[in-house]
Amino acid sequence: MNAYDAIVIGAGVIGTSTAFHLARLGARKVLVLDRKTVGEGTTSQSSGILRTHYSVQENVTLAQLSWDTFNNFPAYVEDEEASCGLVKCGYMIWAADDDKLAPLRASLQGQQAQGIALQYLDARQAAELLPIARFDDAALISFEPEAGFADAYLVATSFARAARRRGVTVKEGVSVERLLIENGRVSGVQTSAGRFLSDIVISTQNIWTPELAAWTGLTLPVRPERHTVLALEGPQAYTFQMPVFKDLASQGMLYGRSYGGTQMLVSEGVVGETLATPDTEQGDVSLDAIVEIGEQVAQRFPSYETAGLATSWTGVYDVTPDWNPVLGRLPGVEGLVAGFGFSGHGFKLSPAVGQVLAQCALGLPTEVSLAPYSIERFSTGKLLVGKYGSGAVS
Repeated sequence: MNAYDAIVIGAGVIGTSTAFHLARLGARKVLVLDRKTVGEGTTSQSSGILRTHYSVQENVTLAQLSWDTFNNFPAYVEDEEASCGLVKCGYMIWAADDDKLAPLRASLQGQQAQGIALQYLDARQAAELLPIARFDDAALISFEPEAGFADAYLVATSFARAARRRGVTVKEGVSVERLLIENGRVSGVQTSAGRFLSDIVISTQNIWTPELAAWTGLTLPVRPERHTVLALEGPQAYTFQMPVFKDLASQGMLYGRSYGGTQMLVSEGVVGETLATPDTEQGDVSLDAIVEIGEQVAQRFPSYETAGLATSWTGVYDVTPDWNPVLGRLPGVEGLVAGFGFSGHGFKLSPAVGQVLAQCALGLPTEVSLAPYSIERFSTGKLLVGKYGSGAVS
């Protein structure tokens, strides 16, 4: 009764996507375990932005595949009532005439080479799409019309529901205590609810990946990093028709989107606060952080100089040394597959990542090569380093 074809640890958006794809690919008996509830961890803290713009070309491919899913979500999960909360408002990114200009140009050329529809805008055209912003210092502006934002929690719960319809068992409130390994091969997990057996285990533990390192003795370079997100109430409307933005010209490389009405959801795309231990509890949002972000917002959106703080929260990233994920089999333990270190990009890539992790676990050809995402890259030096620097758009 406690034997399964595959066990997934973690029921965030990556774990539920993986479980859904395992079942879709023919795994008959799949178990998902989570210490809390579906989507309650870092998934629920996501700002939900969707884009295919990356300076790491491998990520562009994963983002393309994921966008196809988000754009056809009810059909993909075979539930006409399902919704990912998609708002197709487009994604605008710009740089000043500084050290971000050449990387942005190269990244955009890479996107176009991969078939992404892009538009190059002048300041007047940009202002027509985002009239609350100023663009007098922008040397290069691009607009990706097939982009926007969605609801990460809704996606996780929808994947979980679709997985359950295909026979997947999801156990919430169950903590995994250790990995069972026999003769170099995984044989299951020991949990707070007993022992569950399988010769395939997929870890999507996110910021709790150090637990997997302790169970296996493997070196898994990942750290939890806290970031601040603000919702600012301004005097001018930021409608759902106005695009998501990325401001490479600002000190903190701001990104933001409409939060409805006159509210802007905004955060910095730079390195955050490293935590001593994994923790999804809300951290303190300092007045200094609010002032720092607010001043940058006011420089780009002049009317927001008088904006008030509507709400705020903190989100925790699972960050690797090159700010890109580890995907695939881990060395030394046969049957063990992992996806971690998404560094803030997990939700955007979750449909495609769930698919390739499931394919890898079942021994099937993967939709995209996982070689660039292997754990071995940290010892060989073949890192997936983005063109904009740590903490930015990888």
